[in-house]
Amino acid sequence: MFDSRRLRTLGANALPFALVATAACATSPRASTAGGPAGGAVNSGVSASSMSMSPPSPDPRVGLRAGWFDAGSASWNMRLVSATKPSPSFTNPSTPGDARLKNSDLAFKGTTVFQGNYSGWQAWDVSDPRAPRLRAAYVCPGSQSDVSVYGNLLFVSAEATSGRVDCGMQGIPDTVSAARARGIRIIDISDLAKPKYVTTVQTCRGSHTNTLVTDPKDAANVYIYVSGSSGVRSSNELAGCSGSPLENDPNTALFRIEVIQVPLANPSAARIVSSPRIFAGLQAAPRHGEQQADLEARPAREPRAERGPTQCHDITVYPAIGLAGGACSGYGVLLDIRDVANPRRIDAVADTNFAAWHSATFSNDGSKVLFSDEWGGGTQPRCRATDNPIWGADAIFDLRDGKMVFRKYYKMPAAQTALENCVAHNGSLIPVPGRDIMVQSWYQGGINVIDWTDPDKVVEIAFFDRGPMDGAKLSSAGHWSAYWYNGHIYGSEIARGLDILELSPSAHLSQNEIDAAKTVRFSHFNPQEQPKLVWPASFVVARAYLDQLARGRGLGADRITALQGELAAAERANGTARRTALTGLAAQLERDAGAAADGKRVRMMVGVLRELAAQ
Repeated sequence: MFDSRRLRTLGANALPFALVATAACATSPRASTAGGPAGGAVNSGVSASSMSMSPPSPDPRVGLRAGWFDAGSASWNMRLVSATKPSPSFTNPSTPGDARLKNSDLAFKGTTVFQGNYSGWQAWDVSDPRAPRLRAAYVCPGSQSDVSVYGNLLFVSAEATSGRVDCGMQGIPDTVSAARARGIRIIDISDLAKPKYVTTVQTCRGSHTNTLVTDPKDAANVYIYVSGSSGVRSSNELAGCSGSPLENDPNTALFRIEVIQVPLANPSAARIVSSPRIFAGLQAAPRHGEQQADLEARPAREPRAERGPTQCHDITVYPAIGLAGGACSGYGVLLDIRDVANPRRIDAVADTNFAAWHSATFSNDGSKVLFSDEWGGGTQPRCRATDNPIWGADAIFDLRDGKMVFRKYYKMPAAQTALENCVAHNGSLIPVPGRDIMVQSWYQGGINVIDWTDPDKVVEIAFFDRGPMDGAKLSSAGHWSAYWYNGHIYGSEIARGLDILELSPSAHLSQNEIDAAKTVRFSHFNPQEQPKLVWPASFVVARAYLDQLARGRGLGADRITALQGELAAAERANGTARRTALTGLAAQLERDAGAAADGKRVRMMVGVLRELAAQ
C-alpha cells in the first residue's frame, strides 16, 4: 500500500513522480542500439543526438541485448568515447560479475582517474580519453575501497572483516586480529608505479565511504569524514569500541561519524580527532513497505528493532557554503561544517518514500540539494515497469534558512528488466553556466543527464545505457558512479570497467554551453567534496548565456540575432576597440534587463561582458 506519511509535512507540491518524468508523445530520431567494442576507442556512430526537445520514442533503452562486454547499448545526446575493460588483476573470466572484483567509486587528479574496487584500486591515465592506459593495479582486498585523493596521498575505505593491513589475499580467520584493516588506508602515490602503504587509521566500524574535506583555514591538514556502516568490532581488537546502545554507553561507536585529521607533512600521524554524534535526538525514520511481488519472492524476516539512525552511508560536503548533506539511515541530514573538525547537524528530514538515503548533490548556488535513494542497496531491480516510480528515485529540496523543504521527486524514466539492478546512485554537476545540470548513475539503468534548474520541471536531456549483464539471471553490474571532470563524463562500471563519454549538442544543450562547461578545470576532484563552480570570463560563456536566452525566449528573437552579431564583432576587435564594444554592449543589455522575460540571465551575461572588457 502506498504510504504518503512523512516525518515532516511536505505539502501539496509533493506530486506523484509520473507527472515529472512522463515522456512527451512526439517522436524524435531513435538513438543507436549498436553494441560498442570491448575496449578502447568507440565509433562515433554509437550514439544519436536530436534537435527535438522530445526524447526518443519508443525509448531505445528498453529491450537491449544482454552481454558482459558485448551487450547492446543505447545513447541519446551523448557519445561513448571509450570503454576500457578492468585490468587482468581485477577480472575473473570464469565468473562474470564476481562480487570480490566489483568496481566502486572514482577520484581524479590531473589526467589520472583512480577507480576503487572491492579488491583494491586501479589508476588510469586518461590524457587520451579514447585510449585510457593502466598506470597501477593495486590489489588490496577490503571492500568497498571508495577512493579520495589529495596531493600525493590516496585515501581508500576498508570495511570487510577479511581486509588486512598487509593487503594479503588470505583473509583473517580469527575473530580478533591485529592484522585486520578496517578504516582508512593511506597510500603514498608520489610514484604511481610503486605506491607505498603509509598506514591504516583504524575505526570501530570500518569505512563504507569516505569524504575528503579541505579547510581554507588549515592548510597543514586535510580531513576525512568516515561513514562506517558495518558491525562494531571487538574492543579486544581495537580499544574503546562498543556496540552498546547510547543510553547504556555514552562512548558507544554507534550514532556517530568519525573525523580523521591527516597532517600533510606527516600522513603517518593521521588520527581520529572527533566523533560527532550528529544523530542525537533522532527517532526511527518511517519506512515504506515492500511491493507485494517482492514480499512473495523472499522468506519472512524477523521484526527489526526500531531505533534512530546509527550511521551515515555517504556524506557530500560543500565547503564554499559551509554545508554538508549526509545520507544517514533513513534520514537526509544537513550539517554545518564551518568548523571542519566538528560538524554539527542543523536539520534532518525523513520520507516514507525513501528507503536508503544515499549521496547528496548541491546546486552550485547552494539553494537546493538533491538526495538519491539507493532502495535495495544497489543490488536489486528497482526500475521495472511494475515498481512504484517514486521509490529508488531522487528527492530535491530547497534550502531555506538552514532547513530542507521538499520540492519534487525524479527518477530515470526508462523501464528496466528484472535482470538489471537499478536504482538512483552517484553523480555530479556539469558546469554549464546559469543552469543546474547533473550527470547521474543508475547502476544497470545506465547514466543520464538531467536539468533540475526548476525542481518542478526536471528534464532528462541525455542518456547512455547497456543491456543486462546476464540474459538469464540477475547479475550485479552497471554504473556505480558517473561524474563530469574536465570536459568528459567518467563512468565506473561495476563489472565492465571504465567508460568515458562526451556530451553532444542538442536542442537541450548547445555547443556553446558544452564548450563553456569545458572552461571549468580542476587539478583534482573528489566528487564528495563539491567545488564551487566559477567560469572564467570568455566569449563562449557569454554565447552560452545568449543561447539560453534564445531557447527560453528571455529576449526577443530580433534582439538575440542582433546581439549575436555584436558579440561576434567585439570578439574580432582588439585592444581599445574591443573594450569599447564590450562596454557599450554591456550597457545596452543592462537597459534590456528591466523589460526582459529573463532579466536575471541577461544580467549574468552583462557580468561576463564587463569582466571581458576589464581584461
